[in-house]
Amino acid sequence: MSIVATLATTPSAVLATPAAPALQAMAHFAAKLALETDCSDVFSALANGANDFILLDVRSEAAFLQHHAQGAQNLPHRDISAERMALFPTGQTFVVYCAGPHCNGADQAAYKIAKLGYPVKLMIGGITGWADEGLPFAQGENVTTPKAATPETAAPEAAKEAGQAISCGC
Repeated sequence: MSIVATLATTPSAVLATPAAPALQAMAHFAAKLALETDCSDVFSALANGANDFILLDVRSEAAFLQHHAQGAQNLPHRDISAERMALFPTGQTFVVYCAGPHCNGADQAAYKIAKLGYPVKLMIGGITGWADEGLPFAQGENVTTPKAATPETAAPEAAKEAGQAISCGC
């Protein structure tokens, strides 16, 4: 038996589990798109003046102050509550992100926001994806959730230079 004959009769690892029928695939990907968006689409929408969603960076305030996606507001996922969410304008969809694919902070935030009855999407890739796309960062004060400064939030660069990692807070 030749290699060609063997390859023709043995499915590859890709098709060892057959592909789903088209209708099942459509339903799956439609559901996925209803729950997720990507960094480029978020950036493009914000750059074109979109105001139909609020981009939430759900990392720690220190991580947010160091750098964040341009146009994002900060609400650490641990601080999400009915009271905090009521401070945002009504009728908005929330788009959340955290550190990246290695972190589930955005998933935790999305779950909490949905549980409170708000529409929400996850920005896949998080801040890592934003950087990978070469999109612009912003730095500085968090005007949406002002808090008293602590040594870590007042000078995140000093904390970094002192060997203290600035965590996403998850």
